[in-house]
Amino acid sequence: METESLYNLLQLPKQVDLPAEEAPPQGEKKKYLSPTSRKDPKFEELQKVLMEWINGMLLPEHIVVRSLEEDMFDGLILHHLFQKLAALKLEVEEIALTAASQRRKLAVVLEAANRSLQVEETQAKWSVDTIFNKDLLATLHLLVALATRFQPSLQLPPSVQVEVITIESTKSGLKSEKSVEQITEGSTDKDRPSKDVFDELFKLAPEKVDAVKEAIVNFVNQKLERLGLSVQSLDTQFADGVILLLLIGQLEGFFLHLKEFHLTPSSPAEMLHNVTLALELLKDEGLLSYPVSPEDIVNKDAKSTLRVLYSLFCKHKLNAGVDGSPCGAPS
Repeated sequence: METESLYNLLQLPKQVDLPAEEAPPQGEKKKYLSPTSRKDPKFEELQKVLMEWINGMLLPEHIVVRSLEEDMFDGLILHHLFQKLAALKLEVEEIALTAASQRRKLAVVLEAANRSLQVEETQAKWSVDTIFNKDLLATLHLLVALATRFQPSLQLPPSVQVEVITIESTKSGLKSEKSVEQITEGSTDKDRPSKDVFDELFKLAPEKVDAVKEAIVNFVNQKLERLGLSVQSLDTQFADGVILLLLIGQLEGFFLHLKEFHLTPSSPAEMLHNVTLALELLKDEGLLSYPVSPEDIVNKDAKSTLRVLYSLFCKHKLNAGVDGSPCGAPS
């Protein structure tokens, strides 16, 4: 990446040449982050938040990211991260040792990520070349897009902007121009999801979590009894979406045709389909007041699972024979 001396060179007349290893081929453009932007506290905070997020996601796999610029280029970490987020299995080699095999692996991962993000390759702010060449700006754009899509509750620093220097190699020499590029969107308190009762419960009263789980499991089992089903573990038995869909059908009076979901899901993709359908039904009924990612349910995130079940518990607890006071913080 660029150095302070490179940045100074760009301030000289446009005919000044860059070192050969830095200058783009004639007719092409190359982007650089200005040193000033690299040292911006919000820019540094964004990298820190993303690294902590990735390391938290991949902790069970004993993967640690220490530098977004140096550790993401070969597709290995992106491969594990995307599979975890999307609950998909990519048919790609686990370990790629040569540069050619690393590029091939990266291409497969990015193709799948672009499909999931619904981004055309020509519109993406990243590419195989930029990621493989350790372009920090492109890497950040990709990670922010993934976090926004799969982890909407992740609090990214808002309005992170960087000064970008674009160099173009022409017949008459090098030309440079500066511009400002947005990495994260601005946000207001209204736009940002506020902490809900389960954020507070897990943080301030973790000893009460088991009691809340027990109350909800009892409620669920009472409603599923007529189907001959029972739940022992709230943490694991809702991950495939089957019991969740059957519960919603019982409570909301939905008839779900077996062609609409997978009764015996055999892959993460089928589990994700089930959970996504369940969350869409709840949204249609106005029951989800807090954003929940279907990937979190599939990945057995207890807090997300509780949010979903508690929304049903609040609406239907009168019929469950529970105190009918308005739903608030679980106690």
